[in-house]
Amino acid sequence: MRLSEIITKGIDALYIRPVAAIVPRQLFRYGVCGVSNMILDSVWYFLLYHFVICKRYIDLGFVVVSPHIAALVLVFPITFFTGFWLNRNVAFRHSPVATHAQLARYALTVAGAILLNYVCMKVLVETCGIWATPSKLITTVISAVYSFLAAKYFTFRNAEK
Repeated sequence: MRLSEIITKGIDALYIRPVAAIVPRQLFRYGVCGVSNMILDSVWYFLLYHFVICKRYIDLGFVVVSPHIAALVLVFPITFFTGFWLNRNVAFRHSPVATHAQLARYALTVAGAILLNYVCMKVLVETCGIWATPSKLITTVISAVYSFLAAKYFTFRNAEK
């Protein structure tokens, strides 16, 4: 049995009432994969920030990178590829779109999510005057909806439901 099948069976074991009556299976799998990748991102960030970068500024010669940004840059490729793998093999299985096309589309979707987060935060905090933390929560919900719809109808379109 492949790792993706084990993960899918584990997620599907949690797909019980009352959740099953309200949330479609594909959306549930997507949510669990997203939360899992977010937790992985936080763990990697903590480990890299505290034990690899050791909270030090990184001098690259032409720019000095702060430790929190350096950790963010190092973690991004890890969670980018684990997120892609989880979406491709668990949430949106058996899409007829070729893997290289899916990866390119996923990169566009992620870039769109980053841009959407930036714009939402700028508008909500600076234009609407909403505090930063509630703005981040609102932005996260908007970004999650965007990411799911982009994955379903663009990156992995026509995937098995």
